[in-house]
Amino acid sequence: MPPLSLPRRRALQSVAGLAAATASLAWSQPSKTNPRGGDLAVAQIVDMSAAQQDVSKDLLIGARAAWQDFNARGGLRGHRVQHLTLEVDGSAASLQAALQNVRDNPACLTLSATAGGVAASQLTALLAREALPIAHVAPWLQNASTSIDERTFPIFASRQEQIAHALKSLSSMGVTEVGAIYASPQDQTLYREDVERTAQALKLKLQSFPATGDLQTLGQRLTPGTPALLLFIGGTPELLQFTRGLQRQSRQRYVVALADVNLQTLAQLGGGRHTPVIATQPVPLVGASLPIVRAYRETLARLFEEAPSPLSLAGFIAARYTQAVLQGVDGPLTRPSVLAAFQRRAPVDLGGYRVSYSAQHHGSSFVTQSMLTTDGRMVG
Repeated sequence: MPPLSLPRRRALQSVAGLAAATASLAWSQPSKTNPRGGDLAVAQIVDMSAAQQDVSKDLLIGARAAWQDFNARGGLRGHRVQHLTLEVDGSAASLQAALQNVRDNPACLTLSATAGGVAASQLTALLAREALPIAHVAPWLQNASTSIDERTFPIFASRQEQIAHALKSLSSMGVTEVGAIYASPQDQTLYREDVERTAQALKLKLQSFPATGDLQTLGQRLTPGTPALLLFIGGTPELLQFTRGLQRQSRQRYVVALADVNLQTLAQLGGGRHTPVIATQPVPLVGASLPIVRAYRETLARLFEEAPSPLSLAGFIAARYTQAVLQGVDGPLTRPSVLAAFQRRAPVDLGGYRVSYSAQHHGSSFVTQSMLTTDGRMVG
């Protein structure tokens, strides 16, 4: 694949440098003069494995920008909040080690914006088994079937809600038939039932295409009878392969992807040149006039050489939600007091993005869509 653009490389290098600096502070022993070992801290666990790093890096950039801005405006009760980045490699052992680091650091008050989806689900399950009174806030928890306990506080619409939104949008445009492309056997196992149930409820005829391991070949082999609109369940690298296969198709098709797909990265790598790609996202459009989005764009431009993206906006919103609840904690700032504040699940309006928990403990069902056109423009 072509290398990332220079602005993105610089932004990620900046993030990596800041992460290394704060991590070295985070795991130092508490001093005699300050039993907390330094400032207050919030930990973000990010999965940098090949399948997840594209999502994780953008979420990390947005969160990093929000915490830097928060500290510049006075921090929490006059204290700087360290944003601790803990990278994992997708394995259970590395996730367990990261959680142990959090457990051993008394300054760390909460976990925030865990990424990507697999790590968020695994950490949710791990915390359910651990006797650790710490809040797991705004994880990139894309699977609605994950059990939400009293220590987990998701604020973004699940993948199932995104699927329903995408198919409902297609149905409202008069579409009667849609194809479902699964990037992996795991995606097919997790989401096929949701796709089929939603399509049936909307009276859409559905053709499913199981994961074959070679998505470019699958794209090349689609027949004229395949629906023109295709719902893609997978990540950016897999979608890139699939759209390259579609380049040889004579029939014009449209692909609808979900929030794990980064349209900016897809465009940089040459995807979507012959096939328009629409992606759902559980955050407002990055060009919206909402106060939270304006603050995000201004902060990102000031701190990083990085173009706005829905994923980094999600990281920014996750951090802002964490900050809002931390500021409302009664009494001393401890893990139990912070956890109790989140457990109240009080509605929070983050400059136009509203978090209001349902009976199932999901904070939002908000979904929007953007499109990457064949000439490389972002619409929406």
